Amino acid sequence: MKIGFVSLGCSKNLVDTEMMIGLFKNNNYEIVNNPKNAEIILINTCGFIESAKEEGINTILEMSKYKKTGKCKYIIVTGCLVQRYKEELEKALPEVDLFMTIDEYDNIWKKIEKLISKDNNNKKEYLDYMERVVTTGNTTAYLKIAEGCSNRCTYCAIPDIRGPYVSRKMEDILEEANMLAKNGYKEIIVIAQDTTKYGLDLYGEQKLVELLNKLSKIKEFKWIRFLYAYPETITEDLIQLVKTNPKICKYFDIPIQHISDKVLKRMNRKSDENSIKKLITKIREEIPNVVIRTSLIVGFPGETEEDFNKLYEFVKETKFDKLGTFMYSKEDGTPASRLKEQIHHNTKKSRYNKIMKLQQINLNEILQKYVNKELEVLVEDITFDGKYYVGRTEFDVPDMDGIVYIKNTKKLQIGTFVRCKIIEKQEYDLIANIIG
Repeated sequence: MKIGFVSLGCSKNLVDTEMMIGLFKNNNYEIVNNPKNAEIILINTCGFIESAKEEGINTILEMSKYKKTGKCKYIIVTGCLVQRYKEELEKALPEVDLFMTIDEYDNIWKKIEKLISKDNNNKKEYLDYMERVVTTGNTTAYLKIAEGCSNRCTYCAIPDIRGPYVSRKMEDILEEANMLAKNGYKEIIVIAQDTTKYGLDLYGEQKLVELLNKLSKIKEFKWIRFLYAYPETITEDLIQLVKTNPKICKYFDIPIQHISDKVLKRMNRKSDENSIKKLITKIREEIPNVVIRTSLIVGFPGETEEDFNKLYEFVKETKFDKLGTFMYSKEDGTPASRLKEQIHHNTKKSRYNKIMKLQQINLNEILQKYVNKELEVLVEDITFDGKYYVGRTEFDVPDMDGIVYIKNTKKLQIGTFVRCKIIEKQEYDLIANIIG
């Protein structure tokens, strides 16, 4: 049978989808990209915030239309949205033939077999990390090192959806990494809900530095980056590793969420204004060319005008290289959803717009510093008209940050690294010439 996949949400969810694709492929299903041709459509959903839930519902309804207009016989829905609202979804969406929670992934094939009445008794019945079909091109792959989260931030439903933080065994991660290396992947992006806590539950101490050191010894890898490093668990050893190891990208993704101590306390965050500022100063002093990305939440319950102004001034002074902002989303079952002083949507929107407008001013200044500099760029694509190659520097995460447009003056191979000179900046991106 032919099966098509839709993956929504974060990169960690994408890895789950890649494992599902591998499972179906190993069971002799044909993977198709066009939903019109799919006899089965599997949608892996996100349920993190309200907009993600809406996207999930809309996608399910859109894909269900192919039961009438295409070849689709079965709709399967998995992921975080199902984990949170399975019973409600089953009642509201009769178009779906099978809902599977994350807890049911270990028995995925039994459920598929029961749905489709297909004889697969000798096939594996679980998601194996080694069966992934990577969907992020031939050069870059994500490497998930842990599942779940134990931080219990008051606004976040992830611990209830994905469970507590569980680290993967280091030997299993390295085995998967070596497989990716042999398959030609040159950039590895290490991910977890909180990468800096890797190993604490399994080995009794943080093991991210040791893991990154071992990954860097795999000769095929050129760039290794890690995402979602919580400020309170970024160690001196980690900073020194990023500073001295040429394979580790000079890039820190540090989700701080706010800078007001009052708001941070209500969020149940473990860091405060003083420690956050000291950390950022320390990283920039140790690694002058470092890129720091952060994420913020505006409109958290009880956030006063004074709290917001403190955040605004902090962003103005700090000039983060990359910054993402979210309006607080009231999530069912979270402690923050029960807090009084919920902020009106229009106020949240106004604060969001102010921060993003400020960041655009900061970004204009930040991008200007790259003009006339030489940078190594990973070539990933070519524009439709063929005038430019499209690539990224070590300072840019795919689908999150900017890109580099390289003038097509010399034939380049997709998936290779090329030295470029930046000649111009745009709103978010850079224009470059090939050197040599």
